Amino acid sequence: MLMREQAEFDLALRLRNGTAAIGEIYAFISGLYFRGKLAYTGVFGAAPSGVPPAMVIVPGMGLVSPGTILSYDQLQSIANVPVDADNPAYREPFLRDVALLDQQAGPNCRYVLLGSIATDKYTRALLQVFGERLLFPAEFVGRGDMSRGGLMLRCARTTEELAYIAVQGATRHGNRPPKLKPSRQK
Repeated sequence: MLMREQAEFDLALRLRNGTAAIGEIYAFISGLYFRGKLAYTGVFGAAPSGVPPAMVIVPGMGLVSPGTILSYDQLQSIANVPVDADNPAYREPFLRDVALLDQQAGPNCRYVLLGSIATDKYTRALLQVFGERLLFPAEFVGRGDMSRGGLMLRCARTTEELAYIAVQGATRHGNRPPKLKPSRQK
């Protein structure tokens, strides 16, 4: 829908004009889940001086800031890179940027993964570089994308930060937790 030539909504027009950011594109594509990530990092993102408080894993490009502008052609290229830890076109730029980020942030920096922790597609490269310094919200275990997105949006709204645990050695698959109770937005 976003890439349809006939699309006339704002984001589609800006993508075609080369003024759409990856964060807003991903929020459109994945809806609640990525909107939750952006809201959560907007409230709780913290990083050493000179290091962005949030980065987006982009197939074939590595790690980029959510404000990075993408062209229509770049988005098409991204869509053609299979997200697989064994795919060099995905893995190599990702691993390169993870190592650069670690160099910039220093050996005492801890990193919070707000993406899927249940598969190797993200965790393999991150663990290879960050090891025990790679954390994730404990409340993510057993939750699907939409539930995680809703949880992050709620936490951003209430300014209640999630509790983090190390990915290394953690239980990453578990029973589905109870559904979030409906929240009333103020």
